[in-house]
Amino acid sequence: MTRKEQKEKRRQEILSVALDIFIKKGYSATKIEDISHAAGMSMGLLFHYFESKEKLYEELIWIGRTSPKTLLYRFWGEPVEFFTTVARNVVQYVKTEPFVAKMFVLMSQAKINEAVPESVKKLLACNPDFDYSVEKIKQGQKNRSIREGNPVALALTFWSALRGIAEQMAINPNSPIPDSEWIVDIIRRK
Repeated sequence: MTRKEQKEKRRQEILSVALDIFIKKGYSATKIEDISHAAGMSMGLLFHYFESKEKLYEELIWIGRTSPKTLLYRFWGEPVEFFTTVARNVVQYVKTEPFVAKMFVLMSQAKINEAVPESVKKLLACNPDFDYSVEKIKQGQKNRSIREGNPVALALTFWSALRGIAEQMAINPNSPIPDSEWIVDIIRRK
């Protein structure tokens, strides 16, 4: 393993440890010493990777904000196919990658925590993936593959179901995971 690869591996380990602590303690109660101790390193070494607790938290939020683009690539096909692909991908990642499930928890906490840094509030201010799903629902209502109803409310219901499953898996990894088709059935016209 090259030095660069070792550094990146260590950086990912710090992010994983920090994610666990931020979820358990919240942003305000988490101290940089908590993270350095859990990561098995000095605070000085931790600062070599992240200049502050705020920057470390911001990096996690950035991952949470940008990862859906890699997990849930833009699918230009039929709306039901889009939601089926999204649900299948999220459920699969939640099953196999505990980090992904934990990111759902962190993102939910960040949205309601007034103490998070302004930089994080700005990252959370817009949600193009949600907006895109609302447009897909409108398309599906036009072609009669998506049930009638307020498109924003339907998108909210779909994403809330996925988020709830992910959060449950983060809290209790041994929970049974619903079939992804059940989630799609929330919005599918019958």
